[in-house]
Amino acid sequence: MFGVNQLKTTALLGLLSGLIVLAGYYLIGNEQGLILGLVFAAFTSIGSWYFSDRAALAAYRAQPLAREQAPQLYDMVARLSDRAEIPMPTLFVVPTQSPNAFATGRDPQHAAVAVTEGILNLLSPEELEGVLAHELTHIKNRDTLTQAVAATLAGAITFVGRILTFGALYGPVTYDNRRNVNPLGLLFLIVLAPLSAGLIQLAISRTREYAADQGSAELTGNPLALVNALRKLEEVGRRIPMNGNPALSPLLIINPLSLEGLQTLFLTHPPTEERIRRLMELAQQQPATTAMA
Repeated sequence: MFGVNQLKTTALLGLLSGLIVLAGYYLIGNEQGLILGLVFAAFTSIGSWYFSDRAALAAYRAQPLAREQAPQLYDMVARLSDRAEIPMPTLFVVPTQSPNAFATGRDPQHAAVAVTEGILNLLSPEELEGVLAHELTHIKNRDTLTQAVAATLAGAITFVGRILTFGALYGPVTYDNRRNVNPLGLLFLIVLAPLSAGLIQLAISRTREYAADQGSAELTGNPLALVNALRKLEEVGRRIPMNGNPALSPLLIINPLSLEGLQTLFLTHPPTEERIRRLMELAQQQPATTAMA
């Protein structure tokens, strides 16, 4: 069944693509710009679909993790993957003490889960299981592809906005140098479109995080395990931030920096307190449930 979260995500991706098409129109100045925008949106989406996993793993210097290096971790992921009814993903480790994890890949058959050295040292087996179930839910729901496409489209819109800014300052914005270009429309594409694209990308990320948290609770039968994990990750992540490409930060299970007030609009994740609140509600709905063996 096509749920509300999937509908929201599809609508937001459609808005991102629409912004690119509109930017193409203003960049070229005629109907050919619309076609160029459509082609560009399709090209960036296909590129992110195929290369997203390699880009994310390379950005965080993730290294393949052999079974003999972490047999308990392998068994845990295999067990959870079986419950989620997806193929077991390839496992990677990120050489940093910042506690975090992420999933990537264009589909469940080409997926990878990366965990940092810090998260392996910080969490108990029960808490780690909650985190891994969260990442496997991302894979099952194909959020890894959705987030990669959203990040690529948002970056493309920002790039086009910069081109338009250069054109407005140093030359004609369009090839036919039309005099009837709507200045408000141009202002929107130069300033507001990149900002809107970023906010849409963040909205997609937040929607998918809530769904993955719920999926973790369903897979493990123990929402409190992820609650405890999120609390630890929030506390330690503030002290040991995870460096990497900011465009890929929505992939991480938690944003290591916590902001307040209007600054929360630009967080790649929902507030940890809100995620914990929702998980606590799930725990209250199944008070007798304990972690599955």
